[in-house]
Order: sequence, then structure tokens, then C-alpha cells
Amino acid sequence: MNSAATFPLHAPVLGRIPGNKAIWVGIYCEVTEFVLMFLVYFIARAHHPGSFSGGPAQLSLLAGTAYTVALLTSGYCVARGLVAMRRARRQACLRWLAAAFVIGAIYPVVKFFEVRWNLANGLDGDAGVFFVTYYYLTFNHLVHVFWGLLGLLWVMVRTGAGSYTAEEHDGLEAFACYWHTTDIIWLMIFPLFYMLR
Repeated sequence: MNSAATFPLHAPVLGRIPGNKAIWVGIYCEVTEFVLMFLVYFIARAHHPGSFSGGPAQLSLLAGTAYTVALLTSGYCVARGLVAMRRARRQACLRWLAAAFVIGAIYPVVKFFEVRWNLANGLDGDAGVFFVTYYYLTFNHLVHVFWGLLGLLWVMVRTGAGSYTAEEHDGLEAFACYWHTTDIIWLMIFPLFYMLR
């Protein structure tokens, strides 16, 4: 039997902004912050091309790829959870959100081991402007991931408590918007530091 037939999809109203105004103010601030940081990156790259051409080869492409896979997979789980909520499948939504949290938590774990490896190999703030810029942007992004993981715990609690319904789940939508924005920002950071030479 088609699950869509059993659980009709309560699609968002056309023309309506998903989530709420508050989250979009926060997203605007986050994007503005990272635009400024990317500006710092490109200015530093223009003034120190040698450092930036050799820097990515010293970082772990495996770690960068692990972050990318973890964030995109976690984002997919959040999107599936949102679809489940729109179909009034609260328990399925909660399972998707739990999966999103576990997979998203891979990011700070990998970051811990990557930074340990970097420091053991002398890749710290004294290693040049590339690494100063790298730590500046990636640690700022890590802060946003931590906020996202805390937000994910909050929407999981509210989902488990039955606070969201198929018709009213703005808080869950707002979180999804934030989490996907964090993913998009990482997709810009990843090639700049781990691949572009």
C-alpha cells in the first residue's frame, strides 16, 4: 500500500516562507558573518598565493570528505523527518531526527581527531596564513554545527512531546532551514580549504 495514500502529505502553503521570521533573521546574520569571513579568505589568498596553493595538500581530504558526507546525510534525515511530520507520522519523524543527530554528531568527533592530527604535525596558527584562515572559518562553522545539534535535540524533545502536528510544525521547519544553511556553508568551505590549489 502506498504510504502517501495512508498518510496524506500536508504540503506547505504556496508563497509561505517556511519556518518563522526569527529563524530567517538568524540565517541572514549567519550568512552575513560567513560572507565577511569568505571575503577575508579571498583577500588573504590574493596576498599569499603560495601558502594557499600548498595548504590543502597538508590537510586531510578524508576528514573533509567525512564532514561533507555526515552533514549532507544528516540534512537528508532532517528533510525525511519533516516529510514524515507532514504525513502525521510523528514516530517516523522522531526516528529520522534521531538518525540526523547521530550522523551530525560525527562532525565534531572527526574535527577533534583532525585537529589533534594537525597539531601533532605542526599545522597550527604559526604554520602560516592559510592555516590561520582555515581555523578561523572552520571553527566558526563548528560553532554553528554545535548550535544546530542543540537545536536538533530541542526539536526532538518537542516532537516526542507531540508539540508538532501535520498542520502546525513551524519550529521543525525553522530548524530544518537552519541546518540546511549550515550544510550549504560547509559545501563552500570544503573545496576552498581541502581541494582548491
